[in-house]
Amino acid sequence: MGLILRLLVAAGLAADAIVHWRFAPEMAFVQGGSIDGELLFRIQAAVAGVVAVVILTYATRWAYALAFLVAGSAVGAILFYYYVDVGALGPLPDMHEPVWYTEKTISLVGEGIATLAALAGFLVASRPKREDEAARTPEPATRP
Repeated sequence: MGLILRLLVAAGLAADAIVHWRFAPEMAFVQGGSIDGELLFRIQAAVAGVVAVVILTYATRWAYALAFLVAGSAVGAILFYYYVDVGALGPLPDMHEPVWYTEKTISLVGEGIATLAALAGFLVASRPKREDEAARTPEPATRP
């Protein structure tokens, strides 16, 4: 089960990374904000790719938590910017895009699968060893 969850998280993050990397040049023309849209997409692609490698390497609770944050924030961003036109938001450019296309669907599905699998992985991953050691430590003997 653990291997399947890791592969689902990594595959979803890989889809996210590929789509963001491919569309980064088109985001160079997005207006507003102090962060360029192309740079923002390249950062998302790089972070998703690195976290995919991390989750394949380490099946720990912190790795699943990190994957959940990366994938979940991407799901939130794609849905938020599809439905809401907030304009430039702080340093972020105006990313509102009320159209849907195949690559966006691939990205959303991959991010959604990664989010759910990372949450499941976090819940089933073994707890830190300190708790196991504390449970096995015998209680001190009492004097009669």
